[in-house]
Amino acid sequence: MLKKTYETTLIGQADLVRKNRYGDGVWIRGLLEFTNRCRQNCLYCGLRRDNSRVRRYSLDEEEIFASVNQGYRAGIRTFVLQGGEDPAWPALRLCRTVEDIKRRAPEAAVTLSCGIMEREDYRALASAGTDRYLLRFETCDGELHRLLRDGVSLSERLKALIDLREAGIELGSGFMVGLPGETEEISRGNLTLCRDLDLDMVGIGPFIANPETPLAHCPSGSMEETVRLTAMLRLMLPDTNIPATTAAGSLSPGGREAMLAAGANVLMPNITPPRYRDHYRLYPGKTRLELDHLPELDSISEALIKAGRRMDMGKGNSISWKRRVESTRSRPLHRRPPDGSI
Repeated sequence: MLKKTYETTLIGQADLVRKNRYGDGVWIRGLLEFTNRCRQNCLYCGLRRDNSRVRRYSLDEEEIFASVNQGYRAGIRTFVLQGGEDPAWPALRLCRTVEDIKRRAPEAAVTLSCGIMEREDYRALASAGTDRYLLRFETCDGELHRLLRDGVSLSERLKALIDLREAGIELGSGFMVGLPGETEEISRGNLTLCRDLDLDMVGIGPFIANPETPLAHCPSGSMEETVRLTAMLRLMLPDTNIPATTAAGSLSPGGREAMLAAGANVLMPNITPPRYRDHYRLYPGKTRLELDHLPELDSISEALIKAGRRMDMGKGNSISWKRRVESTRSRPLHRRPPDGSI
């Protein structure tokens, strides 16, 4: 009973902070899963390189523009282009695509989530008009990170996050809840790392075992823990954007609603063309979600109104990012630690 009372109080406090900072609006982002090809071999991911059961695809530029245009006509003003680390999509091609999106939809913000690149690539993407970049660190534990990401070091991931910050891009990261091998200490460390990175967007969601990966038989993460950590993140980073993630909705029918009640303020309906959507299988159950694609915007609006919230179709910059932009006029730029650490 004491634990339940504590969690209820925690969630209530987080929701109040969200309301004071962002009001009742929920930012709507159009999520476009533009390629499921990936050179990485992460143990938990259904798009991993060695998964031969996935039917691979990559949208061409005109398919991307058509999807963005459809979302733009529906009122969406932020688009998230998410994909694996696809060699067919180097920085130069991404830059041209972002430039074309901005030319066709000048009021739109563009977020990319395409994995680790070189420092110069991030700067080029920023110059091309990329507004935001999402690169989750997934776990703060170096040994667990190397194991689950097939040898990729945590320091490499953190270096990329610093490179993105220095490029002047609004920075998003986050972690999975309940990864195999995670301890309470690691869970606390995940929160601390989000705080130390001073993220503008934090995306978290429960680990969901994918039957087409080496972690097929591992237990999934807890929805209750995901909601609790969402609330803690809102209290630790009151000015950041926190999405109610698709993984939460896949694990539990009311998962995303529970995250919204605990301080989340972003939803990302899927605008990927239907013929590709079934092939972007990060985890099971994803393609069965309701209220997860563009034609259901009216239903999303109705559901939010019932919950005392409302859709906000604006560009949705975080308060932390706005403050950061204003402060750069009066203080020196961020200095890189000599060893590349945080």
